[in-house]
Amino acid sequence: MVTQTTKIDEAEDRTSRDGRAAPRWAVVAAHLVPLATLPSGLWRVGLALGFSMGLVIDGTPAHVEGGEAVSIAALSIVCELLALLTLGLVRPWGERVPRWIPLLGGRRVHPMAAVVPAAAGAVALQAIWAYAFRGFPDVAGFDFAGGFWQLVLVVCYMPLLLWAPLLAVVTWAYYRRRCRG
Repeated sequence: MVTQTTKIDEAEDRTSRDGRAAPRWAVVAAHLVPLATLPSGLWRVGLALGFSMGLVIDGTPAHVEGGEAVSIAALSIVCELLALLTLGLVRPWGERVPRWIPLLGGRRVHPMAAVVPAAAGAVALQAIWAYAFRGFPDVAGFDFAGGFWQLVLVVCYMPLLLWAPLLAVVTWAYYRRRCRG
């Protein structure tokens, strides 16, 4: 049997704290972020699982194992989890901590507790990608078994360039909705 408190909790989970839903474009942008990070993560997981992914080192196909493979897989998981956090900027759990979380459950999320890390993340991502993609698509320092494999890498990594601007606009929408009437 469902109690009245549970019904209220479920209603709070579906609606925003102040009744204002995120704009449709912000919801779409927030959902695009994890999709933009997925191809590069899958490429890295392939490498971590022992596939060379076309990389050639000293004339032989690349092979990673042990701690290196674990760190590559962990990087993919962490990136995807961070990308998924963008959804909190358009979902009710970005306004009120879900009740199942110990100690904090049910508490209101102060808007700046979400805006500041999200904005800092967008700036950091822009700086990271500006540095990391400075030689793209030449991929300086890497040799490939063929042009096809280089194209696969480029196609998998190019969507990452969308992460920072998408996060920035979703953060802006969250700020406008939560901090301005």
